Amino acid sequence: MLKTDAAGNRPENRSPFHDGERQVQERLGERNVELWARGAIRESMPDQHRAFFEAQMFMVASARDADGRPWATILEGWPGFVRSPDARSLTVAAQPVEGDALEGAFSEGADVGFIGIELATRRRNRVNGKISRAGAEGFGFSVGQSFGNCPQYIRARDVRWSAEKTTAKAQRSAILSASQQQWIKSADTFFIATGYRGEGDDPAFGMDISHRGGERGFVEVLGDRTLRFPDYAGNQFYNTLGNIQNDPRTGLLFLDFTTGSLLQMTGRATIIWDKVEAAKVPGARQLVSFEIESIVELTSALHLRWQRDADAIRSLRLASRHNESADVTSFVFEARDGGALPAFRAGQHLPLELHLPGGFGKVQRSYSLSGDPSDGRYRISVKREAQGLVSRILHDVFPVGGFLDAGRPSGDFALPDAKSPLVLASAGIGITPLLSMLHQLAGEEGTRPVWFVHSARDGDHHAFRKEVQALAKDKPNVQIITHYTRPLPLDVPGYDFDHAGRISAAGLVALSGRADTRYLLCGPAAFLAELEEGLQREGVLQEQIRFESF
Repeated sequence: MLKTDAAGNRPENRSPFHDGERQVQERLGERNVELWARGAIRESMPDQHRAFFEAQMFMVASARDADGRPWATILEGWPGFVRSPDARSLTVAAQPVEGDALEGAFSEGADVGFIGIELATRRRNRVNGKISRAGAEGFGFSVGQSFGNCPQYIRARDVRWSAEKTTAKAQRSAILSASQQQWIKSADTFFIATGYRGEGDDPAFGMDISHRGGERGFVEVLGDRTLRFPDYAGNQFYNTLGNIQNDPRTGLLFLDFTTGSLLQMTGRATIIWDKVEAAKVPGARQLVSFEIESIVELTSALHLRWQRDADAIRSLRLASRHNESADVTSFVFEARDGGALPAFRAGQHLPLELHLPGGFGKVQRSYSLSGDPSDGRYRISVKREAQGLVSRILHDVFPVGGFLDAGRPSGDFALPDAKSPLVLASAGIGITPLLSMLHQLAGEEGTRPVWFVHSARDGDHHAFRKEVQALAKDKPNVQIITHYTRPLPLDVPGYDFDHAGRISAAGLVALSGRADTRYLLCGPAAFLAELEEGLQREGVLQEQIRFESF
């Protein structure tokens, strides 16, 4: 995990990745990740991550057993069982239940990884590090790396605490039973534990835990000891694949959401780079096979129970579509039955389920709502990605009048209640949640100062220019500032855009000059990392910065 020097500072030339992660990034064409990842992968937790962890009823964890084999498990408790005394530590008032594969593994000095995941809102954040102290009722944790994840592939589920007594009966084996095979075949979610610790004390060594999701059956059971699953596009870090590249020892965890039972397994993973095989699975960049060595099934191990809220799933009809720029199109949806759609807050995203052409099942994605929350309809605005499975379907073949399923809008990236000045800064398609916020702000009475700052490549890729200008018209408290990073010869400075080049933290701070200004940021991870780090260097408190990645 990332280390710091004696003064608590992280050396700028220290990589957050070990050589296995860098090899995978290079192989998959992600050659510039390390240039911005130092800002995205932090050695301390942002305030919004700390508050998120403290609000959870469970944490998914990874560690190694006494034989060095990685496993994953779930630790549960009432909200508050996880605390964050400061930005570089957590305390967890829980230990694995008796019979758990990781019983006794959370001891002082152990490498561990955690993911906090809120299935109802589809938020997740990861943190890796070491156990700083341990006891029978829980342990302290020292942060090494902290970073957020996007909500793709997460199935929305509501959670409740069951009064039923847990039994936590453990059954151990080396091969999958028929019922366990069926469990895996019907799963739409699992967690994967990996890690790597080579010679010496490299700052990137340690354990990691990651979420994997897809349609039921996305994990193939090839035999009673062999599984295979797709690897979809993610955050470009390739922590899991990078760990496997250097150390194939891997742990998987499947959860029975209705009974609180756990299916843990450990074994060895292999990355399948065959593009022909990967192409058979829609959306997969590569495949991973997993050979099982040991299995632990824990029956009714948890008090928690999850269920999908059937009332939250609505069938939507595409009412209209509008081109916004060279690569962005807006899609406006209405309820299939003509009924009212659940209200949403500006800044939230909409989970969608789309049937693939040719009968290849369904895929799920989340897109920020870009329209006016008071409109009564849902508008999403999607950038067409050359390798994007769903974005290409929406842009190229999804017809007006077509239907898809949607969950309820979710997410807590929202306007602050305080009436302090606001700077909304976005890059590229990151404009979408901030545009929804601008709609809300434009409809409000008052004189709260608002700066809407957006960065686009050029005029051809500048989405929503006329819409933003119309919202700011006759609003002296709202100012629009546009950056073009690569203006075209026909783009006119002072008319099409205000500044050539990227948005800077110093430029954002200079807009208001007030210490109580709030900053809301949305864009690629590199954009967020650079601005967040820069704002803090300019003296902006972390609690005044909120961000959303995509």
